[in-house]
Amino acid sequence: MRTTTDPRKVFPRRFVPATADMGRREEIEAIGRELADRTPDSPQALERWLEDRSEVASCIWEERNRRYIAMTSQTDDPERERAYLAFVQEVEPNVKMLFHRLDEAYLRNPRRPALPEGYRLFDRRVENRVALYREENIPLQVKEAELETQFQKVSGAMTVTYRGEERTLQQMAKYLEEPDRATRQEAWELVARRRLQDRDTMEDLFDRLRALRLQIAANAGVASYRDYIFRSYERFDYGPEDCTRFHDAVEAHVVPLAERLNRERASLLGVDPLRPWDAEVDPLNRPPLRPFSQTAELLDHTEAIFGRVDPELGEQFAFMREQGLLDLESRKGKAPGGYQADLNERRWPFIFMNAVGLDRDIRTLLHEGGHAFNSIAAREEPIVEYRHPPMEFAEVASMGMELLSAPHLGAFYPDPADYRRAYRERLEMIVRIFPWIATVDAFQHWLYEHPAHTREERRRAWVDTYGRFHRGLDWSGYDQELAYMWHRQLHIFLHPFYYIEYGIAQLGALQVWLRSRTDYPDAVARYRGALALGGRQPLPELFAAAGARFAFDATTVGPLADALTEELAKMPYA
Repeated sequence: MRTTTDPRKVFPRRFVPATADMGRREEIEAIGRELADRTPDSPQALERWLEDRSEVASCIWEERNRRYIAMTSQTDDPERERAYLAFVQEVEPNVKMLFHRLDEAYLRNPRRPALPEGYRLFDRRVENRVALYREENIPLQVKEAELETQFQKVSGAMTVTYRGEERTLQQMAKYLEEPDRATRQEAWELVARRRLQDRDTMEDLFDRLRALRLQIAANAGVASYRDYIFRSYERFDYGPEDCTRFHDAVEAHVVPLAERLNRERASLLGVDPLRPWDAEVDPLNRPPLRPFSQTAELLDHTEAIFGRVDPELGEQFAFMREQGLLDLESRKGKAPGGYQADLNERRWPFIFMNAVGLDRDIRTLLHEGGHAFNSIAAREEPIVEYRHPPMEFAEVASMGMELLSAPHLGAFYPDPADYRRAYRERLEMIVRIFPWIATVDAFQHWLYEHPAHTREERRRAWVDTYGRFHRGLDWSGYDQELAYMWHRQLHIFLHPFYYIEYGIAQLGALQVWLRSRTDYPDAVARYRGALALGGRQPLPELFAAAGARFAFDATTVGPLADALTEELAKMPYA
């Protein structure tokens, strides 16, 4: 069944005054008081109250996200930083208190049990939020956001001078694909040394973040920060023990495959041992894939790919281009990484990334495009919380799009040999990402299970965890580079415990991919149907709608690792 959504549909304000400035605390407070003073006296009135509440939230969070986008787009612009921090420091604390009052009012309303069954999941979320809320945590969360902004600023300022030109660390990534090994080593060492220059700053930032987070959990009356964040992330359908089972399954079923690929890579490259700067280059020493040189090419070919997956998706991406909802090029001062943010009031997605002409840029745009299509698919939903699925399924949307797009990569690679190479690199990337996800997640569990750890203990824990999940890469002589390697993983600083989602979602996406190999239209239809559900269903049901099983233990990981092994065998390097 075709899923149709119009991204151009306008959702005018019905409750919030059209002229209201949602970056001004005074105006938000006045609107909030009016809403809080209402006493819905029927299920229908309560539903309308919830819709008005969602409108207020959407207007506020669009203002916040607009300022965040502006700040990350140019981290060296003090005015953008000031505008974002002003919202975080002066507006957001009051917004949190306002919505806590509204949550409490909703839970007290006697008409709540008479609402349709679809609100039970919403009830669970509100009850959880109210139970965790502590007013004394609000200034701590403001300070946490300030430190996170500092991390973005430090990271965004990292550049190196290479061959007489200042370059961002993202721009240096392309040299790791060069056939000349000396070039790769030089580029890798230059970037690694640059990261080490700020290691003390990063260590200080993390220590200060850790202290804040531990206090936040203690204030909320939760035994540990890990328990607090699992509840804060609304992880109702799994717990820490499931994460441990995922780590074990990856170690048992994926790590041996990754190790075998490393041995094959070393043999083909003719190197012994395989070094960190040998991980990205083509094993046959072919020149790196350079799928585009101009951003316009990236946009044109990506739009064509989306259109081949489903014509409506191509139209939605074209709409995003028309509306300026993309910031793709890497530049000095721009924050690292990539993300998709929601402009909640207009119900539009925005994609941010750092493209430099690499194949990985295509993967990033396809990935964030999946998030964007998820946002568009659920934009008709009146309750803002239901427009967004849990993070574990949001990543199925993005990773599933990467795999559903794979048959259409000829838009960038008309040469069949280049296409096969690009496809194989995607499969290898999936094999490599599982051990990395397990490393980052297991390390984060260690960080907060040992809250009083020293910096030296932290370094040893990272090295030990990395060694558990990575084999076949020799770091001899680069002990410091390995010990501080975790600094590059922004989630540990900005989004604690947010990383297992990628592993869970990759398993879901692989199941979508397996279905697409035998019935591509059905796989796409199920995928799009699941996206349209937004967050109205719990995780197991969302996975089932997409044709996948919500489980991440050995019984799920093992067969998928076997399927990847089989597909890789069909795609030899040569």
